[in-house]
Amino acid sequence: MMRCRMSGICQSGERMSDLSTSVHATISTMATGEGLNSTNGSGCPTETAAWIVSVVPVCILVFTALGIVFNVFVLMVFFLHKKACTVPEIYLSNMAAADLVLLACLPFWAVNLSKKYNWIFGRVLCRLVNLGINMNVFCSIYFIVLVSIDRYVALVHTMSHNRMRRPKYARLGCVMVWGFGLLMGVPTLVYREVKTICNHTECILEYSLSEHLLFQGLQIAFSFIIPIFIISFCTFKILKALKNRLMEGSNSQNVEHKATTLVLAVLLAFVICWLPFHVFRIVELLKYSGMSKASATVVDTCIQIFVYLAYFNSVLNPLLYVIVGKNFRKKALEVFSQQGPVSSFNTASTRTSLSRSFKLVNFSS
Repeated sequence: MMRCRMSGICQSGERMSDLSTSVHATISTMATGEGLNSTNGSGCPTETAAWIVSVVPVCILVFTALGIVFNVFVLMVFFLHKKACTVPEIYLSNMAAADLVLLACLPFWAVNLSKKYNWIFGRVLCRLVNLGINMNVFCSIYFIVLVSIDRYVALVHTMSHNRMRRPKYARLGCVMVWGFGLLMGVPTLVYREVKTICNHTECILEYSLSEHLLFQGLQIAFSFIIPIFIISFCTFKILKALKNRLMEGSNSQNVEHKATTLVLAVLLAFVICWLPFHVFRIVELLKYSGMSKASATVVDTCIQIFVYLAYFNSVLNPLLYVIVGKNFRKKALEVFSQQGPVSSFNTASTRTSLSRSFKLVNFSS
C-alpha cells in the first residue's frame, strides 16, 4: 500500500524502499498525490525542511492575495462591461474563474505546511481543497485548448468561423471542461483520507503502487501530452496564417489579430510556467516505474521549485491581459469610467434644478 500526504509525499513498503533514503519532502504534487518521502527507522517521515515550513507558506499567501485581486479584476471587467463577452473572452473569463478556485485552495496548503503537514481542517476540506487544485490543473490547460481552437478557426477557416464560433457553443465547451476537470478529480475524492501517522493528522492519498502509476500516467497524458499536441498544432497554423496575411499586406479583421496576440501571449506564459513541472513529473513517473536512474533528490527539488512557477501562472495571466490586451485595457477603462459620466450628469442636473428654483424664488419676490 502506498500513502501520499496532502503534500504529495508518498510512502510505500518494500517496492519503493530503494528510493526512501534519498528523497526529501516534496509539496509539489498536492493536487495529484505523487511523490515520495524520506523515512526513518520507525517508518515515520523525516523532519520537514525548515525552508518549507517558514518560507514557502509566506510565498503562497503573497501570490494568493495578488492572484485573487487580479483575477477578480478580470472577471469584473468581463462581466460589468456593457457589451457581451466575445468567444475568446468567455474562455479567458472561465480560466480566470479556474485560477480563483486554485487560489482559494492554496491558503489551506500554506497552513498545512506551516504546521509540518498536520492537517487541522477535517476530512471534507481535505478532499475538497485537493479537488479544487486538481481541477485547476486540467481546466486551465483545456481552456487554453479551447481558445487556441477558436483562434485557429477564426484565422485559418475564415469562411466558416461565423457559424462555428458562437457564444452558446463557447459556453457549452466551458461546461464540458469543468465537467472533465471534475471527472479527473474523482480519484482525489475516492482516495483522500485524514489519518493519524506518527502523531500527525495528515491528509493523504492511500492506494497501491500500481494505482499510483496508473493515475499519474493518465494525468500526465490528459493534462499535458494530449492538450500540448492540440495547442502546438493550432499555434503552428495560426502563425502560418498571420505570416501569410502580413505578406499579402492585409489589414482586415484587425480585432481578430489583436485577440490572437493576447491569446498567443497567454499561451506562451502557460507553456513557460507549466512545461518544466510536467517534464519532471514524467521523469518522476519513470523513476517510480524503474525505467529511469535519475537522482530522486534532484527530481524532487526541481518539482518543488517548478510547482510554484506553475501556480504563479494564475497571477501572471491577468497582468498579460492588461499589458498585451489592448481591447481588454479599453474595456477596463470603459467599465471603471462608467460611473464618471453618470455622476457628472447627476451633479449637473442637481445644479440646474437648484438654479431654476433660485430664479423662481427671485421672480416671485
